[in-house]
Amino acid sequence: MTTLNVPTTPQGVTTPQGVAAALNTPLLAVEGLSKRYRPGDPLAVDNVSFNLESGDILALLGPSGCGKTTTLRMIAGFEQPDEGQLFLHGKNVTALPPQQRRIGIVFQDYALFPHMSLGQNVAFAMRHVPKAKRAAKAREWLDLVGLADLVKRMPDELSGGQQQRVALARTLAAEPELVLLDEPFSNLDAALRESTRKEVRKLFKASGTTAILVTHDQGEALSFADQVGVMHAGKLLQIDRPEHIYQRPATAFVAEFLGHTNLLDGDADGEIAQTALGPVGIDSAIKGPVRVSLRPEHLAMSPAEQGKGATIIEREFRGHDCFYLLEQKGQRYSVITPSHTLWKVGEQVDLEPQRRGSVLRD
Repeated sequence: MTTLNVPTTPQGVTTPQGVAAALNTPLLAVEGLSKRYRPGDPLAVDNVSFNLESGDILALLGPSGCGKTTTLRMIAGFEQPDEGQLFLHGKNVTALPPQQRRIGIVFQDYALFPHMSLGQNVAFAMRHVPKAKRAAKAREWLDLVGLADLVKRMPDELSGGQQQRVALARTLAAEPELVLLDEPFSNLDAALRESTRKEVRKLFKASGTTAILVTHDQGEALSFADQVGVMHAGKLLQIDRPEHIYQRPATAFVAEFLGHTNLLDGDADGEIAQTALGPVGIDSAIKGPVRVSLRPEHLAMSPAEQGKGATIIEREFRGHDCFYLLEQKGQRYSVITPSHTLWKVGEQVDLEPQRRGSVLRD
């Protein structure tokens, strides 16, 4: 298997502070990007800022129309921001055209040339490689994604997953500083999507590739990326490591968009909040009204005396676990438990928090 070497610094580019500063400069810095398509329309992207370190994978996650694809297009150079700046290795590239940014893009439809073989598709990206060496290099890149034996095949002879890997090989063959992926797995069936996603992440981490993935799939973002940024209505609400953003969401939207959660209103005194569920430990010492997110898997159920607990009103068996919807005193709660112990609809149970809830800022 060929070892992929993706350069981490463009040739001839240095920051104003020189080499020492370059060591502390993120590969990509996005500063205050805003974009409005027509006067009077709401902002498609509203003051978005973040840094991306070399070798990291970021997922921009959000519902349709949240601004994630527009943000990606501004990073690529396909759209110009109304406000804000973009820096690659400390160099301002806001006004540079796409072809001068050394950014690779993998689209949802793969965009392979149908009249070219796989080898020719990959070789097309190697403008920096002498023509005499392109065929051999193309085979090396295809070998990296496990398709070297299909170098002479045409795109219409491949499965969707194979086409996706060819598109990645072609993108990486250009040796970009940054790879952008616009929902690249959405056209694949569920099983192929998961396996392809794992292969791509493994390839990126082995090669040190820096990438940004745009997706509306929460599971995809959490499993694929080193950092997840949740967007809504043009704003970047929170960016953090997957486990942190799931366990400690900043807002109710982030909490609910990343999966089932229980939103509990209460009154806090220190690290305990009094809620309709009872006392709940919280992750911040605070006094006064609070809203807390408590994930369903962080609630345990035990038998309750008749008429004194929460009533199970729905049950969804999901193989490895079971999802329950419960009601108590007009409040509804969701609980996820391992499937080795099953409760019946209509049973009454006591609910006991097993972890601290996360205090939300809204």
